[in-house]
Amino acid sequence: MKKLFDCLKEDDRFQHGLNSCINCGTCTAVCPAASFFDYDPREIADQLQVEDEKTLEELLKGDKIWYCGQCMSCKTRCPRNNTPGLLILALRNLSIDTGFYMSSPRGRQMYALKKIIGDTILSKGYCVHVDGADTSLFPEMGPIWDWIRKNSEEVYNRFGNSYNRNGSGTLRKISEKTMHELNEIFNITGTTQRFNQFEKDAAANAEKTHVEIDQSIWNDYFRKVYENPDNNDEY
Repeated sequence: MKKLFDCLKEDDRFQHGLNSCINCGTCTAVCPAASFFDYDPREIADQLQVEDEKTLEELLKGDKIWYCGQCMSCKTRCPRNNTPGLLILALRNLSIDTGFYMSSPRGRQMYALKKIIGDTILSKGYCVHVDGADTSLFPEMGPIWDWIRKNSEEVYNRFGNSYNRNGSGTLRKISEKTMHELNEIFNITGTTQRFNQFEKDAAANAEKTHVEIDQSIWNDYFRKVYENPDNNDEY
């Protein structure tokens, strides 16, 4: 079996993301995520320089690698041309490949992102579409949000849109040709396979934790990892 670091080094993002960290902390100082989470990009870069297998496994199983927002402020500021944001992408990829991501509450939320964003892209051509929003997840919007959802066609077309129709503007219907090409991109790049992995791992975890799951978006397991991710048994 390959060592984890050997696998990590095969990722181009790791090769381009880490040159020589001098622990100056500039990346952490400019990192928005570091202001809100227990996340320190300087610490990540420093830990990876040591090439310790146990430390790497802890990173792959933990929450920290899921806090980065990929703004890449670290890339523009590092005096040694390191890019912690790229290191995070390489770590996330390896975490998913090894299945370690299921040990992390934040990692398990990849299933929720797949259901909300991934499935919407493949069915509607949008990252987020109003038809896929469950108003119960956004109580701050109040009853007006429910009314808009019930009267979507009338409301949105008042603004000159082509809501779910051929034409131009926001929320227009995406052509079948474009949707086919979009799905092919996901197939060729391996994203479809990755999405299938999320579904398979989530189903196994749902069975283990005795939570109902099905092919719909708003199933019980989805709500568990979306709304209360920390209250979830380890996979």
